[in-house]
Amino acid sequence: MIMPALLGTAIFILIPVAGSFFISLTRWNLISPPDFVGFENYSKLLSDPLFYHVLITTIIYALAVVIFSITIPLILAVALNQKIKGIVLFRTAYFLPVITPMIVAAIVWSWIFDPNNGILNFMLIKTGISTPPLWLFDKFWAIIAIIIVSVWKNIGYNMIIFLAGLQGIPDSLYEAADIDGATSINKLFHVTIPMLTPTIFFVCIMSTISSFQVFDLIYLMTDGGPENATMVIVYWLFKNAFEFFKLGYASSIAYVLFIIILVLTLVQWKLRKKWVMYE
Repeated sequence: MIMPALLGTAIFILIPVAGSFFISLTRWNLISPPDFVGFENYSKLLSDPLFYHVLITTIIYALAVVIFSITIPLILAVALNQKIKGIVLFRTAYFLPVITPMIVAAIVWSWIFDPNNGILNFMLIKTGISTPPLWLFDKFWAIIAIIIVSVWKNIGYNMIIFLAGLQGIPDSLYEAADIDGATSINKLFHVTIPMLTPTIFFVCIMSTISSFQVFDLIYLMTDGGPENATMVIVYWLFKNAFEFFKLGYASSIAYVLFIIILVLTLVQWKLRKKWVMYE
């Protein structure tokens, strides 16, 4: 009964993973036969200054996205967990970005960030800022713009996960806190957040993995520019593989990314014992 699943895993995961590792040990341009070079691609990668620039950019992006993808959805989930009239409409509105196609979101946000005709700079000028940022055309603001769009896109998904976690907290704990005279702030920090730590841990793990794999926003909005300011690892991998036709080099980037994500996940898994509550 499990044979179809095992075959699918082997064909679409195990064989490609093994094949990509072999490709990472070769010099291959998709036209001529692969030339085995051992670990030359890895040594070139680790000595390439652009790799460290791309890695730092990716870490900055991932750190910001993880922080805001936890705090903002958590605040929204607590607010939208109240029993008030019309709350379903608010939950739906916050979830809409999740189901919005990325190409549509990228086009709309590119117009919003347009330095000349975009609504964001128009509003900033109206508030008294005479020289608003150039956003996607500025080396400093471009990555911030990408972070804003990424957080906006994922808020609804993480909010739903937090809502599920909130609704799983027993009412008896809040009743006991009320008897002890706890205020709303006390209940938030001594009941809600401790009971939500398993959910927060899950969101942290998933947000970290997905943020290190960002591709579509960069491809659609900045193409890695300006001056490689938004060049992240997966997009750099894509350019090496399908624009520069360095398949071996691109595969070595993929395996270095795998090791980075694996190490981060293991560190988070190890640290969970210090702050995640299961009882």
